[in-house]
Amino acid sequence: MPIDLDATDRLLLNALQGDARLTSSELAERVHLSQSPCWRRVKRLEDMGLISGYSARLDRRALGWGVMAFATITIDSQDEALSLAFEATVRDIPEVVMCHGVSGPEDFVLVIVAQDLDAYSALMQHKLRRLPGVKHVRTSFSLQEVKALQGMPLPA
Repeated sequence: MPIDLDATDRLLLNALQGDARLTSSELAERVHLSQSPCWRRVKRLEDMGLISGYSARLDRRALGWGVMAFATITIDSQDEALSLAFEATVRDIPEVVMCHGVSGPEDFVLVIVAQDLDAYSALMQHKLRRLPGVKHVRTSFSLQEVKALQGMPLPA
């Protein structure tokens, strides 16, 4: 069910997506409110679940993750226990930065970072192929990042 956002809510959300380190006075100034009403609105947006947290965007290359890969995985069966075991195990692999259950011929898509191709190969051999129920893994490597997640589009 869509949530009703007014213009000030959208301004707040856009400002925080752009820079979550804004002070309360800077944020209030950007949305044309005084600090107390601004803080109350942000608190309400958090309580409604629209703001689920605050974080910093890190540069993967500066951290030594030169390779980004997208692995599509097919598991042996649609057994719930097998899927749950797969999901629990994949959560414990730090190089897997995203995992989505998907529709179509594959069951999961993983976004993976590695230092280099040798590190990815080792990860594939020692962890990914050994995930519970894995039948098939297909990998594509990112050659160019055209657009990265900068924030969620807000409904009009």
